Amino acid sequence: MSNRYITSHFPLISIVLFSLAFAMYSQTLILNELAKLGLYEGMREFFSENGIKLTLLFLLVLFFFMVFSALKLIADTIIELSMLFFSKDEEGNELNKAKAGSSIYLAASIIALLLSSELLLLIIVFLGASLIYFIYLVYKLTDAFHPAGLIGMIFFHMIFWSAFVVAVAYAGLKLYNSFIASLPL
Repeated sequence: MSNRYITSHFPLISIVLFSLAFAMYSQTLILNELAKLGLYEGMREFFSENGIKLTLLFLLVLFFFMVFSALKLIADTIIELSMLFFSKDEEGNELNKAKAGSSIYLAASIIALLLSSELLLLIIVFLGASLIYFIYLVYKLTDAFHPAGLIGMIFFHMIFWSAFVVAVAYAGLKLYNSFIASLPL
């Protein structure tokens, strides 16, 4: 039997690497926009070029780290809630079997770091890793569910994440529309 703590650090490393990949893309985008607007040259009068890049990268990594950490916290809570509602496993032993699936995110985060120049590829890698992890999770936890419970768990996750994405998109759209409406035209 292997030590389950060998892979316990994989989620943290995955979050850091995904954060770095998205931050590198965002940094390039922001620096290009600042240069187009003519602000970058003014900033270089106060900071060195490397200072600007490192500070911006640090802040972006911190931002994406918080986003991915929050998503992991939400995902872990939803998984455990679905186990509470639909599983016949009361001890939590079955969920421990699925912890090795964090290596899926670790591999995907390394790939994302290599593809950090393309936003679409970064998103595809992250969503692909999430889908593969969910399939792995369902496969590993099959023994802990009755057939109806397994279907319930799958629909519970689909409904929650769909509602979450729609709510975030709606809030973003409302904010964007209020911003556009407040511009003097």
